[in-house]
Amino acid sequence: MKRTIFITGASRGFGKIWAQAFLERGDNVIATSRDIGQLAYLSKQYGTALLPIELDITNKAEVITAVNLAKEHFGTIDVVINNAGYCLFGAVEENSEEEARALFEVNVFGTLWVTQAILPIFRQQGKGHLIQLSSVMGINTLPTMGLYSATKFAVEGFSEALQAEVKDFGIHVTLIEPNSFKTEFFGSSAVESQSIDAYAKVTADFRSGEGIKPENIGDPNATVEAILHIVDAENPPLRLMLGKLAYPWTQYTYGEKLASWEALKEVSAKAHGH
Repeated sequence: MKRTIFITGASRGFGKIWAQAFLERGDNVIATSRDIGQLAYLSKQYGTALLPIELDITNKAEVITAVNLAKEHFGTIDVVINNAGYCLFGAVEENSEEEARALFEVNVFGTLWVTQAILPIFRQQGKGHLIQLSSVMGINTLPTMGLYSATKFAVEGFSEALQAEVKDFGIHVTLIEPNSFKTEFFGSSAVESQSIDAYAKVTADFRSGEGIKPENIGDPNATVEAILHIVDAENPPLRLMLGKLAYPWTQYTYGEKLASWEALKEVSAKAHGH
């Protein structure tokens, strides 16, 4: 069945790969980016099936206009993929106020504005699928990626609550949780804070860790089958991990958390007071 899919951050990384995959199989795509010039080759190849929209997702008014334009153009929007975002590297003490606020504006508030803009349309239609690009870092943490994790934890939190709020409207919510992939994540999609000498060893240890070894960084083109599966699912899941490291890492992390809570459960219960 032909679908109409709205994707943010579609000029590179997962967004670009997925947009092309949808177009290739005959779907309509609304591709948003701050630089739609990078989408010109798709317009030439797929013509009216693609609607490129220049969009700054941190501007709520722009987001509302873009979503309404897309709905008016194609008559419906079946799926929204909140893909736009970037990473901030640096120890928590190293992250500046400007960097932290800018990161949250894009990764959290930008995602929220698109989410809020599409929900009235989905409710009116009585159907819709909202796909949030979270991260394995939204359920785990690493040194020097604390603020990035905080943004993805936030997206996980409001999206899980949202799923319970909108399920009776025929709206589905899915969180995509990739491990590292060979996109621009470590390059043009990242910002690095000014270093503090005290954290030199922590940073060096992170950069030599298992997670960023070439064999542990996935091929983003290999995610197409998974994203098509989720978009086509009659009852899509709340969560989908991408990559071979995401599940075992998370299994270990939550095993450790459960063990910690279990060890102190009597102290916790006593704190209830009655």
